[in-house]
Amino acid sequence: MIEYLQELDFEQLTAIEVTLDEVFDVFDGLVKKRTVKVATGVEQSTARAPAVTTVITAQDIEAMGANNLNQVLEMVPGLHVARSSQNYSSLYIIRGVYSDNNAQVLLLINGIPIKSLFVGNRGMTWAGMSANVIARIEIIRGPGSAVYGADAFGGVINVITKSKDDIDGTEAGIRMESFDTQEAFLLHSDNWAGFDVALGLEYGTTDGHGAQIEADAQTQFDQIFGTQASLAPGSVNLEHDHLDAHLDISRDVWQWRADYQKLSDFGTGVGITQALDPSGKYTGERLNTDLTYHNLDLTENWDVTAQLSYVAMTIETSTPIGFFPPGAFGGAYPYGQISYLKMSERHTRLDLSGFYSGFKKHKVRLGTGYYYGEINEVVSRVNYGINRGQAIPPGTDLIDVSDTDFAFIPEKDRKNWYLFLQDVWLFAPDWEFTAGLRYDEYSDFGSTLNPRFALVWDTRPDLTSKFLYGRAFRAPAFGELYSISNAVALGNPDLEPEILDSWELAFDYRATDNLHLALNLFRYKWRDAIHFVANPGGETRTAQNARSQTGRGLEFESRWKMTKRASLLANYAYQESKDEEDQDAGNAPQHQAYLRTDWLVYPNWYLDTQVNWVGKRHRTSDDPRTSLDGYTTVDLTLRRKDIREGHWNLALGVRNLFDDDAREPSRGPTSRGIVSIPNDLPLAGRHFFMEMRYQF
Repeated sequence: MIEYLQELDFEQLTAIEVTLDEVFDVFDGLVKKRTVKVATGVEQSTARAPAVTTVITAQDIEAMGANNLNQVLEMVPGLHVARSSQNYSSLYIIRGVYSDNNAQVLLLINGIPIKSLFVGNRGMTWAGMSANVIARIEIIRGPGSAVYGADAFGGVINVITKSKDDIDGTEAGIRMESFDTQEAFLLHSDNWAGFDVALGLEYGTTDGHGAQIEADAQTQFDQIFGTQASLAPGSVNLEHDHLDAHLDISRDVWQWRADYQKLSDFGTGVGITQALDPSGKYTGERLNTDLTYHNLDLTENWDVTAQLSYVAMTIETSTPIGFFPPGAFGGAYPYGQISYLKMSERHTRLDLSGFYSGFKKHKVRLGTGYYYGEINEVVSRVNYGINRGQAIPPGTDLIDVSDTDFAFIPEKDRKNWYLFLQDVWLFAPDWEFTAGLRYDEYSDFGSTLNPRFALVWDTRPDLTSKFLYGRAFRAPAFGELYSISNAVALGNPDLEPEILDSWELAFDYRATDNLHLALNLFRYKWRDAIHFVANPGGETRTAQNARSQTGRGLEFESRWKMTKRASLLANYAYQESKDEEDQDAGNAPQHQAYLRTDWLVYPNWYLDTQVNWVGKRHRTSDDPRTSLDGYTTVDLTLRRKDIREGHWNLALGVRNLFDDDAREPSRGPTSRGIVSIPNDLPLAGRHFFMEMRYQF
């Protein structure tokens, strides 16, 4: 069950309370539902709202057998979860907006941006998050900077964690999966001294799928220099341990939430420079917490929200990272070219907003806020970069270059304040117009102004038509601005923010009580795109506002209640994106299709089937390789509920049932024409899982 709700913003989205046992019957309600009670308490037609948002519930996640956010998002039309050449971290590709760091998609946890100042995305050790603590996921495809500011560019993903009402007492469980993966979790809710309390804990460990890399960057250098230093063929380094903790305490108009994640012994994927590094490991920690005040009736016409939030991120090398293996560069580095690093980030925000309903036929929202972020505690130790070209004798310790020009990033900070205004105007019985504008002022690169407009028409009682326009910007990351001694990427302090303008035409058609269809047409123009451009005569790249891109496409979805025991969700997405030379922008699939069926096989027995087809990915214009073939994965989850008086819940599943050779594109050629990973990035083959839950 997945529903498209079209709302002004995430704070206005309704919470649909269903259980998995109701998944088939409740489908009627989702199709027929004309109004929702949004967070402001106002009944509003979902068909009239000025944006298209996909909502995924905890019941969807349970039916799919998913245990991580990354596994869930592929079901969203026009969104593809790819992999990065750096650390194999997840890339959320929306409508063909692709980049190595994937900073163009804003991830929120309970409305708080989770993004790294250093790389602009979720951080170097982002590996998704535990699905057990997720109550709901809301995804906006298209620009959202008029409300959410920087990096709400290609889309916005808001993860809402569970509160007391989402957890029924106490639940514990274990999960065992291929690749020596084990997880254990605990969920608990209670009322303590008048406070509603929710708690979630999860610990897990995995070796990763260990797919083979046939050739790497060092392989290419070996062919050039006649050496044999490469560790390829070899396995992808994806092992890690994880600890996730969640706490939610609320009372009346106040709510305090905290989420902590620690990733230990986090592998480097195919290596930081795309040279295999089987021993390099990171440790990453993230704490995000917020104190939120939300009063629906502060005065007669005002609904006010205030939120103070804090995010801390730390990354540290637990085992030195190998840039290149022993024997590289003619033996200049007997122990390999290695590095130890540590870095911390701190993000503090204060956000104030309110809805005013005192004007006839208007609902006005205004808000302001302030942000302060910093990178500090930068530690950098290397065995290269000092007296470059001179061999460091065997046994020489790493050299501490912290607080020098040889450190990979200097300690910096950023300040930002903003002001936004939105008005929803019901100017005729079947017509509604929304206008919004947000102004942002930054301490390091200036100001931006981002508008938003939407015209919504109830064409017929069963058909709603909408025209949408929005502008978004992406702030340059510190790694793009200030990296000064990096074996891979160098910064450029003169960068400007990226800009995207988007136009959409959307239709929502309730064909029958059992069939719902949606179609969305879009076009966008992306300019001043930041890319790391290969430097002549070397392997480094420097950040530049070097490219532009245009895109167009469509997304189609159908939801059909086939019988009282079965329902079907199917969607298809197409996008065509061109670079400034009118060549395919590359790396993102032009065609995607997804099909999901939920079947009540027998009382308390459920079978969920997912088929995900990803079309071929064209290369960028400077990449001589042939297009990367598409792939199809089939996933099955069989669940038995209410075992032994409702205490036990058992699930068995298989992923990539037919063991398809699924791969994601690797980085294109350097200035020397070298493609470091020529055979791309392999994904997991067929694998199995078993999950047991006990409800106390």
